[in-house]
Amino acid sequence: MLRSGWRQGPAADSLGDSAANGIDSDVRGAQTGAQTAPLIVSVTDFTSHAYRDLPGIARRGFMLRRRWPQLDGAVGMWLWVAPTARRCGAVSVWTGRRALAAFVRLPEHVVIMDEYRERGTIRSMILEYESFDAARIRQDAEAWLMSDDRFRAARGAARHGD
Repeated sequence: MLRSGWRQGPAADSLGDSAANGIDSDVRGAQTGAQTAPLIVSVTDFTSHAYRDLPGIARRGFMLRRRWPQLDGAVGMWLWVAPTARRCGAVSVWTGRRALAAFVRLPEHVVIMDEYRERGTIRSMILEYESFDAARIRQDAEAWLMSDDRFRAARGAARHGD
């Protein structure tokens, strides 16, 4: 699984140096910050029916990622891709459910979902954390992502017709 670097959102400043300074792809140890309400972490996992759709999906994800510094309630995020499994997605950290819901309703996000919805399957999970701990968030997200049997099955063989 390949991961992008940490992309900070405007709400990271309120969590202290660990989130505001950015967390590179190699997170070591607990990175924590104070938060008065639980942080919301969204983990998304899109499995494409065809390899040929992955470059477009990834490109659209990185384009949307550019908006991150302007999104209210966004703490930060990582994008990830597992090309041999035809999978990609994001792990995003939010100050609350309202901030996440506002992102889901963004016109750019809606367009991407409409364009690719029928080209694969998507699953997602929401977690709550009392404080920002990048190592724990990434560990929990990756454990959930790797628990899917489709990931292991896709490693062995490509789908016919790709």
